Amino acid sequence: MNAVQTATDIQRYARCIEASKRIRWDIDRDVIRGRRIDFSKKFLPDGLSRIERLPFLSAQEKRFVSQIQGRTYANIFGLVERYIGAKILEISREHWLGDQTALEALVRFTDEELKHQELFRRIEAMIAEGMPPGYTFLPQPNDVARAVLSKCTWAVLALTCNIELFTQAHYRQSIDPDGELSELWKDVFLFHWKEESQHAILDELEWRRENARLTPEQREQAVTDLIELVAAVDGILQMQSAADVEYFLRVCGRTLDDKQAGALRHTMLDAYRWQYIVSGVSDERFRSILGGMTTDAQMARIGTALAPIVS
Repeated sequence: MNAVQTATDIQRYARCIEASKRIRWDIDRDVIRGRRIDFSKKFLPDGLSRIERLPFLSAQEKRFVSQIQGRTYANIFGLVERYIGAKILEISREHWLGDQTALEALVRFTDEELKHQELFRRIEAMIAEGMPPGYTFLPQPNDVARAVLSKCTWAVLALTCNIELFTQAHYRQSIDPDGELSELWKDVFLFHWKEESQHAILDELEWRRENARLTPEQREQAVTDLIELVAAVDGILQMQSAADVEYFLRVCGRTLDDKQAGALRHTMLDAYRWQYIVSGVSDERFRSILGGMTTDAQMARIGTALAPIVS
């Protein structure tokens, strides 16, 4: 047994396996169930879309913005799960000839991430059938995965833990309480949330294992890698939010003035930054884990790097 792998850790791996077996779901049987996406309803809830900042849009236009954002929201999760599955498969190697409970938990994790990728591909195809042509999802999953996986394991696990924690917060705080969302779109994230709850625990366990074997110099570089990963995420958000705004402007059926178009661009980017960066780094559990692994100076360095995004 690894020196930092305690009996409590092993119990947590075992509980993740138990939960994985109990909540196991099938895409067709449990999620889609022969249904179609309802385009008469919103996709992304107001708490994530920031749509209240755009009073000049009609109710129909606000619904369409939520659908564009909801389409991108699903696509980005499909994107990040490409690298997550590969990374978890890679680190499972460390348990091959060790604790088999931990190995099973990580193999299940990888299998579920592959299923999630398929689910989001299916949902993208269904949404594409009902929305006007011209939407483009610009980041390429394999290119992004290669870039992320080029960074150290500590930073990749930190980013992964962050993503899977904010996924849970988004569902509990915004998606679940909103009764005006497309039922199928909402169920996609209900079932996604059920499995991500276990994944976040496994991320933390593996992140702590990795942290325990780093030297101070390696951890300093790991913090640099994490900052660079967050900057890369922000670059993706800037690119995709701009593309989503241009798509809306092309197909909305009227011309917005310069002030309105500028407000839409600002709001879309702000919403995406909130969804994929700010809500995660603000999560108390994430901040507690990260703070327990880093020095005050390193936390300050992270805060300085985040400041332009948060503001």
